[in-house]
Amino acid sequence: MTDAISYTWRGPVTDDEMVNLVESYGGDAVAGWWDQIRPHSLGWVAARRGDGALVGFVNVAWDGGDHAFLIDTKTRGSEQHRGIGTEVVRRAVIHAKAAGCEWLHVDFDPELARFYFDACGFHRTDAGSVHLPSLP
Repeated sequence: MTDAISYTWRGPVTDDEMVNLVESYGGDAVAGWWDQIRPHSLGWVAARRGDGALVGFVNVAWDGGDHAFLIDTKTRGSEQHRGIGTEVVRRAVIHAKAAGCEWLHVDFDPELARFYFDACGFHRTDAGSVHLPSLP
């Protein structure tokens, strides 16, 4: 289902490409975001069409040890529902395991539960969070 799409681990991705990708599905792009976080990532998977356009992405952050964190899964608006998001996540899982991570965590909005649980094989866990801007 992902014909003519190539996938790379830690391949070159520019900040401008990330802004364009986020804007393609109506997201709020922040210029400079990718340049800021890239040095702190274990790696990322980029998906590109044959013409070189960035059509999918996922970032893998980590604690430097056993825990990796899947964040910022993105698929170009015109390319959604073709399996690209599932494939970038699948490849991120493989690379996090190869790096020696024991756990790969993900959190997401409720409407994405079927994607992460059914398509990507994640399991429901108990977790907690604190919304830091809400604290006094």
